[in-house]
Amino acid sequence: MSDNTNIDTGYETIKFTKDGGRANVTLNRPEVINAYNIQMRDELFQILEACQLDPEVRIIVLRGEGPRGFCAGADLSEFGSAPSVAIAREVRWQRDVWAAFLELDKPIICVMHGHTIGSGIEMALLCDIRIAAESTIFRMPEAYLGLLPAAGGSQTLPRYVGESPALDMLLSNRAWTAEQGLQAGIVSDLVPDSEINALVDYYADYLQSMDPGFIRLLKRSIHGNFNLSLDQGLSLEIHCASQRMADMVRVG
Repeated sequence: MSDNTNIDTGYETIKFTKDGGRANVTLNRPEVINAYNIQMRDELFQILEACQLDPEVRIIVLRGEGPRGFCAGADLSEFGSAPSVAIAREVRWQRDVWAAFLELDKPIICVMHGHTIGSGIEMALLCDIRIAAESTIFRMPEAYLGLLPAAGGSQTLPRYVGESPALDMLLSNRAWTAEQGLQAGIVSDLVPDSEINALVDYYADYLQSMDPGFIRLLKRSIHGNFNLSLDQGLSLEIHCASQRMADMVRVG
């Protein structure tokens, strides 16, 4: 493998490097378990677009910085900080990170460890291969907080685990172990924490050796009809989540 090339982009919430055809994207707010905030959304959107347009990039590896976890979900300290629901919705459409994940024609490996919560799970479910360390803990706390998932969870989670398990996870706020995630279909591969980097490197090297045109066609073939239905579901979710936020603002 070639030496890691640091990309000087001025990103603050994400580390972005390239190693040959491999783009390493690391959520970088370890002090809050990489909670997903507005700045991270904007930077991640820019990086995903850059990866899609860069012919040198053949695979993306997404992970979280620090020992505590992959991603603790949305940064609740920013909840309701937009000037209005209309502006929040407009910005969401302008920087639709979740659509950017779906539209990438290059494979994305998500590497999970520790706390993988809310938006962290939703982000992972938009990736092609999800590798989890044994320390991974999954939880969807949105319903417990009186919120609807707004990053695809109400659409992607039932597609992977089934309607009843998805409702159980969303309504109960119960944590799932990495093994439960594997059995349910959230996880593609489960390994001890000490072995996860070796497995990620194996997958990344193997996928880089494949014809990018083949991978692009394969992803299109597998996800074509799924994406059409999912896009419709995501539109409904955005509408419902925006309405829920508006209702909560009115109630005070």
